[in-house]
Amino acid sequence: MASEEQCSAPPRWRSISLTHVEYPAGDLTGQVLAFMSLLPIAILVGFVTLIVFKRELHTISFFGGLVMNEGLNWLLKHILQEPRPCGGGHGSVTTEYGMPSSHSQFIWFFVVYFFLFLYLRMHQTNNARCVELLWRHILSIVLLAVALSVSYSRVYLLYHTWSQVIYGGVAGMVMGVVWFFITQEVLTPLFPKIAAWPISEFFLVRDTSLIPNILWFEYTVTRSEARNRQRKLGTKLQ
Repeated sequence: MASEEQCSAPPRWRSISLTHVEYPAGDLTGQVLAFMSLLPIAILVGFVTLIVFKRELHTISFFGGLVMNEGLNWLLKHILQEPRPCGGGHGSVTTEYGMPSSHSQFIWFFVVYFFLFLYLRMHQTNNARCVELLWRHILSIVLLAVALSVSYSRVYLLYHTWSQVIYGGVAGMVMGVVWFFITQEVLTPLFPKIAAWPISEFFLVRDTSLIPNILWFEYTVTRSEARNRQRKLGTKLQ
């Protein structure tokens, strides 16, 4: 238990502002938007999970682009040094500067890169083309709605002005396009060599850039292997 001396002179406490989002008390819309503004953190956790369990070079490159995008945002904020809106009154933020919005820049980088990956990187490999295109369009609409919601949440919750969110979105989109084509034209030809490095083989890092539709490939391979093992198991039991 804390001593009386510690209680009489408490230290100055700080919160982890990455997950600290404030919204007006009793405002249901603000509460929903506060959760929406946490989506970038969920996306980062998802990337780390994919990298740990998949160890695929394109995923690692995508994640590297997100990290560089965040670095660019930090640099722009400290160059421009435009303050956040005065009406917010938020006591816990990563930086006092708001131009450009890091949430907006992050989510638009992610969405634009994902759009390009979805329509340019993944190609049709089976006969269900209408179904394939339908789910791509639906996923694109959902991602677009998510990006708009995250961007709007930063204005609604008074963390940023509209200009800060818009410029952040533009910066994220430009970075997303540039990094996608760097990955496709510069890094992807190097992936087979990188995957052949001893350290890559030790950590089971793989390159799937030559597989047009990785989802369909993994599904068919897993289903085929499961059936083979099931047949072998059935033969042993007879």
